[in-house]
Amino acid sequence: MEKLANNLSRGVKKITSPQLAFTFILFLTALFSSAQEASSYEEGKKYILGGLEVTGLQSYNEQTVKTYTGLRDGQPITIPGEEISAIINKLWNLELFSDISFYITKVEGESIFLELNILERPTLSNVTIYGVKKGKIDDILKDTDLKKGKKITENLIANTKNYLQNKYKKKGFLNTKVAIATAIDTSEANAQSMVINIKKGKKVKISAINFEGNEKLSDKRLKKAFKKTKEKSLKNILTLKRSKYIPEDYDADLVKLVETYAEKGYRDARIISDSISNNGDDLIDITIKVEEGDKYYFGEINFVGNTVYTDRQLSSVLGIRKGDTYNGVLLKERIADNTKPDPNDITSLYQNNGYMFSSINPVEMSAANDTINFEIRIIEGKETFLNHVTIDGNDKTNDHVVYRELRTRPGQKYNKADIIRSIRELGALGYFDAENVKPDVLNPDPNSGTVDLNYSLVESGSSQIELQGGYGGGGFIGTLGLSFSNFSIKNILNGESYKPVPMGDGQTFALRLQASQTYRVYSLNFSEPWLGGRKPVGFNMSLSRTQQFRASYGNNGRFEVNKDQQFSITGITLGIAKRVQWPDDFFTISHSVGYQLYDFKDYNLGLFNFGDGKVNSLAYTLGISRRSAGTNPIFPTSGSNFEIKAKFTPPWSLLNGKDYKQLNEDEAAVYASTESNAAKTEEIERIERERFKWLEFYKVNFKGDWYTTLIGNVSNKSLVLRTNAEFGFLGNYNSSVGDVPFERFFVGGDGMGNFTLDGRENVALRGYENQSITPYVTDKFSDATEQAGGLIYNKFSMELRYPLTLKPSASIYGLVFAEGGNAFSSFKEFNPFEIKRSVGAGLRIFMPAFGLLGIDFGYGFDSDLNPGSVGPSGWQTHFIIGQQF
Repeated sequence: MEKLANNLSRGVKKITSPQLAFTFILFLTALFSSAQEASSYEEGKKYILGGLEVTGLQSYNEQTVKTYTGLRDGQPITIPGEEISAIINKLWNLELFSDISFYITKVEGESIFLELNILERPTLSNVTIYGVKKGKIDDILKDTDLKKGKKITENLIANTKNYLQNKYKKKGFLNTKVAIATAIDTSEANAQSMVINIKKGKKVKISAINFEGNEKLSDKRLKKAFKKTKEKSLKNILTLKRSKYIPEDYDADLVKLVETYAEKGYRDARIISDSISNNGDDLIDITIKVEEGDKYYFGEINFVGNTVYTDRQLSSVLGIRKGDTYNGVLLKERIADNTKPDPNDITSLYQNNGYMFSSINPVEMSAANDTINFEIRIIEGKETFLNHVTIDGNDKTNDHVVYRELRTRPGQKYNKADIIRSIRELGALGYFDAENVKPDVLNPDPNSGTVDLNYSLVESGSSQIELQGGYGGGGFIGTLGLSFSNFSIKNILNGESYKPVPMGDGQTFALRLQASQTYRVYSLNFSEPWLGGRKPVGFNMSLSRTQQFRASYGNNGRFEVNKDQQFSITGITLGIAKRVQWPDDFFTISHSVGYQLYDFKDYNLGLFNFGDGKVNSLAYTLGISRRSAGTNPIFPTSGSNFEIKAKFTPPWSLLNGKDYKQLNEDEAAVYASTESNAAKTEEIERIERERFKWLEFYKVNFKGDWYTTLIGNVSNKSLVLRTNAEFGFLGNYNSSVGDVPFERFFVGGDGMGNFTLDGRENVALRGYENQSITPYVTDKFSDATEQAGGLIYNKFSMELRYPLTLKPSASIYGLVFAEGGNAFSSFKEFNPFEIKRSVGAGLRIFMPAFGLLGIDFGYGFDSDLNPGSVGPSGWQTHFIIGQQF
């Protein structure tokens, strides 16, 4: 039998139900017109499929297509029938073929033989893009999924064109034109190449925004309501406000325009029309016509349905009184503010007390003249309790480490504030991506008053490695640091748990080694945040050993190190810290005891007046801290952190019976004597060793950080203001003993260690060289000046921060800052307003494996404290490693 190609349509595009019916009419007509040649074929008869042949294939296997159709030799089949139409639809939905047709090739008795003819769509061989920078091409190919081997369809071309046009329109290129052409690629079978030509044109900016019909609110006030749609002006250029026209932003700003009227009492205000007109090739004018309506005021506000809270309690939270100017936006926010995670509104008041299914709706009851009376209808619902509380996604961290941080427990009342607090605590651990801690409310049942809660977590790197080298102190400096902040000491002998080290119990284990020609540093730290596993009582232990060798330039100009002359500090510190519930549960009280042995071997540090001997320091430190800064410790957007520490030693001078006043008189007599300097030095060293055998001092530190979201909201990318204040004071109990030469404050620069081993605190002050804001003293023998360190300092800073990305792999944010600070030799000299000022900008990158990295460019407006320093400090560059400002 001949094929019915002349009678059946072979240009099938997309078969809908009417098209399918018409196809079968053609199919039946073809069969009828061929009745003479196929006299054995009977319409609607059930046949046995004798064979199926697939033709037209170029890249697909015939057997694969046969299998996909579901047809097999020997099966019963009705011609025509629903089976054939279903197969055509099934194949067509693959979007792999441009034509699909069935033909009868032969009928032998009860058997029928069919041919399936397929025309394959061409595949994409390569893509060439014109009109954009080469660096942007890969991103376009990725976003549009234009990869080699992809089937070319009309939808693919249309979607690609629309995507590219919208992409550039969102960037202000309103006149973007995209042309896409395909051509046969003879180097491959059934392949076509694609050429995309993008003509972005110029960015379209807004020349003017004009308002019509506004009498109550000025043009200036209405333009201010537009957050992202700004007209081109010098003021907007200087304040970095763009004047691009982006349709989505413009539509959102029109809504804000109506809200601005509603905030001022004009609840009936509306936009009658808006139009856009060209003002050249790359400029447009926007004209908006408004109808303001009358100004309204709040009248009576009555609460209906409330039994849990009194009208007075609800009115206090609502904060709106009779006679206040009507503000529809404020009313919505006081009922339910969705822009903050922990708002002070009526909905949160109920949800924080177990009423998850509560519903609060304000209803206008009447509008007499210019006064609107409201009825706030409350459906409190049934008190809700947590049924199951589960977690998932903690592949490395053990369950008990997560559960102990949760403020939500099965059987407790549902409390939205507890959920938000749990998110903060999980983010503050540093083991999970703080931006992706998601609480999911599951199986809510208003009838039984129960709900399930699941916390979805995404593990992030919790270990850091510091491996760096550099040149300083006369030679190469090498540093190796390992920090495991989710360590498991109980598995330290379990070989299977090393991946690469035992992890999952929330402990911290850190080891740091640093060495150069002139010094060595060894430190080990271990902490357990939940000692015993039942209460949040932390334990900390640290061991350290530092050595510094005498170094100088010899007569030959070579840098020489004498390891027989050295100064070392060996120390151990033990501490505990406990979270407390008063004044609130953000507070922690810590206690620690530390011992340091300072050992001099023919090494005069300058601050001490002896080069041989040992000095002991035994100190107790009390710390009180409150940490409530946001959910992301890398980029907090709200809340605050502050800490007060008091460190003091026993008053040895009151206990050991020594006459320190007499020691001072003896020392003064030595200075006044006519003996040789060598003899004076020996005697003074003896007196100084006696004076400082056991150090006695007290030290007070304060540091506070406050975070405020200025633009955006705390759950998205936001412009955040960080304000900081610091203060430190080192004092003595006995003026006859004097101030210790250790534990002092050295201000200036990046605030990092800078290879000093005398227990000093390095305080960052960008825009100045390291430790350059530090008082100097004059040596009594040589009249030489040297840094002595400050006994008191203060510092203030402000930073504007904006995140570029907060992904788990890398968190990056930029900042600009203004800060000032100073150090003083005594409390009498202290003046909190006498500060060294600076401004600048910087960048921070946090990667889990390496910690925080950053760079700052700061300009110091004042001179530092180095002798002979005049004029401003000028521009300084600071690199930050593993330290957060």
